[in-house]
Amino acid sequence: MRIIFMGTPDFSVPVLEALVAAGHEVAAVYCQPPRPAGRGKKDRPTPVHARAAELGLEVRHPVSLKPAEVQADFAALNADVAVVVAYGLILPQAVLDTPARGCLNIHASLLPRWRGAAPIHRAIMAGDAQTGVCIMQMEAGLDTGPVLLREATAIGAEETTGALHDRLSQIGARLICQALEQLDTLLPQPQAEDGVTYAKKIDKAEARVDWAWRAAEVDRHIRGLSPFPGAWCEMDGARVKLLGSRLGQGCGAPGEVLDDALTVACGQGAVQLLRLQRAGARAQDRETFLRGHPVPRGTRL
Repeated sequence: MRIIFMGTPDFSVPVLEALVAAGHEVAAVYCQPPRPAGRGKKDRPTPVHARAAELGLEVRHPVSLKPAEVQADFAALNADVAVVVAYGLILPQAVLDTPARGCLNIHASLLPRWRGAAPIHRAIMAGDAQTGVCIMQMEAGLDTGPVLLREATAIGAEETTGALHDRLSQIGARLICQALEQLDTLLPQPQAEDGVTYAKKIDKAEARVDWAWRAAEVDRHIRGLSPFPGAWCEMDGARVKLLGSRLGQGCGAPGEVLDDALTVACGQGAVQLLRLQRAGARAQDRETFLRGHPVPRGTRL
């Protein structure tokens, strides 16, 4: 098929690669504009922009899809379908109506659960046993369109958002190729009216760990916010990101370090910290971190 691809972050890159490998004609790639990044604050292309350029594809990055000239340029591509995955801009109705076969969205949840901006984070933070990927026909509402294909996957007991993100990206890449192959025979299924939840955007203000929470909540909070923005606490007056954890054994005052393996007491139960990062330093596993920054038992975080 002749496709317009619309995506921006790392999550979208395997999807673009899969569409090209499957032999589809990518008429153009739409993504967010380059933005200042790094120490020099020079404009840096998004991951999709960079990969599309390597593949020799035309890249467009309008700041909005609302202007008539932008919509006219979109329509002039004469695409069969638009594939949208973590693009970052709202598609006006005129854009949704342009491709002959419509616009298909790859959404990283089992809709209608976790519509919205941060479905992977929220699934882990909520303690969901499973999540998945849906291929959805787009309409004006926020992730409300009928679903063409879905695939569920279990969430691992120690899995972080980063690890789950990578798995779901690969599932989405495979599933969208399957959907395009079967587009003539797939029957869109309206989403259930029950079970709707919204995955609001992650706010850095919610990242600090509250050790008074139950251990299961602290563990999910740490894994759900890893690697970005990173849950954090203070150790010896310094802010430290907590990027990996699992449930531990023991009890004590909330925030009390119980042993030499960074097991920390919570309001109920304990968690063991597995991966940490001090400000300005690289992320380290627990053993490496403790060699450089010992945290004696009895320390209160």
